[in-house]
Amino acid sequence: MIAYEKQLIMLTNVLSFLQRVNQCLRDACRNANLTGCMELIDCNSNATWRNDKGANDCLNSSSGVFSYGIYANAVPLTIETRVISKYVYALFWGFQQISTMAGNQVPSYFVWEVLFTMSIIGLGLLLYALLIGNIQNFLQALGRRRVEMQLRGRDVEQWMSHRRLPEDLKRRVREAERYTWAATRGVPEEMALENLPEDLQKDIRRHLFKFVKKVRIFSMMDEDEPILDAIRERLIQTTYIKGSRILSQGGLVQKMVFIVRGKLESIGEDGIPVPLSEGDACGEELLRWYLEQSVESKEGKKVKLQGQGLTSDRTVRCLTNVEAFSLRAKDIEEVTTLFARFLRSPRVQGVIRLFIYSSFHFRVVCVDASTCLHPFMIQLHYLS
Repeated sequence: MIAYEKQLIMLTNVLSFLQRVNQCLRDACRNANLTGCMELIDCNSNATWRNDKGANDCLNSSSGVFSYGIYANAVPLTIETRVISKYVYALFWGFQQISTMAGNQVPSYFVWEVLFTMSIIGLGLLLYALLIGNIQNFLQALGRRRVEMQLRGRDVEQWMSHRRLPEDLKRRVREAERYTWAATRGVPEEMALENLPEDLQKDIRRHLFKFVKKVRIFSMMDEDEPILDAIRERLIQTTYIKGSRILSQGGLVQKMVFIVRGKLESIGEDGIPVPLSEGDACGEELLRWYLEQSVESKEGKKVKLQGQGLTSDRTVRCLTNVEAFSLRAKDIEEVTTLFARFLRSPRVQGVIRLFIYSSFHFRVVCVDASTCLHPFMIQLHYLS
């Protein structure tokens, strides 16, 4: 827009400037004792007219014979023969006037010149207003998320003060809030996807949640299996701060966690720590437990945890801040119920049995006292 207005002012300036020079020459013609000089104004072949002092003074703004006003500096341009010089200077003049809002120019008393100067000032003010408005919108867009974060932080601080939390818990809450905001940028995964078409949502989730295929049983399924899409839809973005415990030995396993970023360690009953990082999953035993129930269920009834629920035999602790996606127990239960018929198909049942078997670290299984089957043979047995 600035370029267009600059070009417009440049063209208007050239036309107005030439009109003022033409007016000066006409005044000089009326004051000269020359016959037919009006016809010679636009003709440069008559030496008499060229040598007229009044005409020469018209081409010299410092002579004072004519008030050029804002065009005074451009008067010598009339005797310039190079077109490029005329164009560049006119372009510079238009840029100078619109950037300074004609503040460095004093017009003459010629009405159209005054109106032209006023239009330059008006256009300059309009451009500055638009520029300031765009900058303000840009800064507000940058600061909107930060303001939201500050408002949420203030609300959390008030809540912690109201509940009289100890300083250690307050510190952990503040750290968790900061990391959660940094991980999500204030836009939860569900909010970013909810208004998109369903097929596009599926394609995006398949791209984002490729780590689901790293789970052994899911790696044996096709990418476009409906049960995988159902699991991806139920994944919830979760963050943990350094030192948090995802699973505790002897505690209930209430979710399966897929690690996206960060480092963890898993300590089993033997006390040996096993490192976990991006692409790994913990709480896989919960999925195995539900799949075992689906193998045993012949009628596709809703699977529920019995007694006190499934307990963990290990402790999983965060060594750094961790970004992950979690699949809750009730969501696994819902998926196994919705896709009960799919899970009872012979092909899937073989895959499930293989998965359950492989969860025991591929131990050698003895059929009788003299014969032991290698895990590979058992895999062939279940998939056949």
